Amino acid sequence: MAGSCLPVLGAVLIAPVLPRMQDHFEGVPGEAVLVPLVLTVPALSLFLLAPFAGAVVDRLGRRRLLVAATVLYAVFGMAPLWLDSLYGIVASRVLVGVAEAAVMTCCTTLIGDYYTGRVRDRYLALQTMCASASATVFFVLGGALGAAGWRAPFWLYAVGLLLAPAMARVLPSPHPAVERAAGEQEAAAERRPFPVRRMAGLCFLTVIGAVVFYTVPVEMAYLLDDLGVESTGAIGAITAAASAATVLGSVVFTRLTVGPRRRLPALFLLCAAGFLVMGTADTLPLLIAGAVLNCVGTGLLLPSLLTLAMSRLDFADRGRGTGLWTAAFFLGEFVCPLVLLAGKGAVGDLASAVGLLGLVALLVSTALVPLTRRAPKTVPRHAPGPS
Repeated sequence: MAGSCLPVLGAVLIAPVLPRMQDHFEGVPGEAVLVPLVLTVPALSLFLLAPFAGAVVDRLGRRRLLVAATVLYAVFGMAPLWLDSLYGIVASRVLVGVAEAAVMTCCTTLIGDYYTGRVRDRYLALQTMCASASATVFFVLGGALGAAGWRAPFWLYAVGLLLAPAMARVLPSPHPAVERAAGEQEAAAERRPFPVRRMAGLCFLTVIGAVVFYTVPVEMAYLLDDLGVESTGAIGAITAAASAATVLGSVVFTRLTVGPRRRLPALFLLCAAGFLVMGTADTLPLLIAGAVLNCVGTGLLLPSLLTLAMSRLDFADRGRGTGLWTAAFFLGEFVCPLVLLAGKGAVGDLASAVGLLGLVALLVSTALVPLTRRAPKTVPRHAPGPS
């Protein structure tokens, strides 16, 4: 669970200091695009590498690769403390994404190795809940440390140096029976095609869902700055309050009995409502209310998309399917600031661009309604392993 929080740290930790970083690098060619990409370019690496990460994990072993990747995550993550070039910082963030791809794939694969059936579903939901809760903490810490300068939050990447030894000591290797059964099912999988059509539509929907999910973490600091809130501590605290609503949504997810397929239209509608409130907000309380409403929806949306993906994958397909889903999600994270930047250019300001994204989410919700009436295609849950 702690390892699953590391990509979240990379995604939100420096969000409160982006305006300060942009001021520092003012005049650098392309800074309007490059500074937001410092936050999200690790997701590009995740997008490019996640489809192949499953094969690497199988070859090198889950736990050993996880420990090594966590150490590299800390080293690359702290690099901006000593880099003076914006281009160099962006390059170091690409390497952070390489390490994150290995960490995220190892963590999710180990959950599949250790648990089966509904126990596995609960751990996948717990994974989302822990990630959302950690985002709340990281926003506060990033904002507080940002008061000492835009570089200060990068010190928190050192947590990887503390976490790696704990992973090596505590995490067990998958049971040999699991490895033997996995090898047998992988051999059988080579004789049949991967269910591409089954995953294609869900991956496309996941890209949209990820854009929706990351809009508040990535853009909230700029929206607050437009309303005159310049303190990094205040920005971190306000964004953390919105992130706490994501945790609430994840908690509610564990109580729901309606299947994820049937709830998706309502969840996109809830996210759209939050964006529309944010897009029309001219006061701080209204902006916060819209962000909280949206984040409750995203806290429900992410685990719904993930559990729906898992329900469509047999054990032999899980590694590749999880890699594709992860790639789709982090592609959405990467393009999120670019989508909002394009929207801002089209409609004139960031708040209106967020409102426009709300209209897109509303259209997605409407388009999904007819699909909820179709019978879902799921596969049996017969992964071996301890429960």
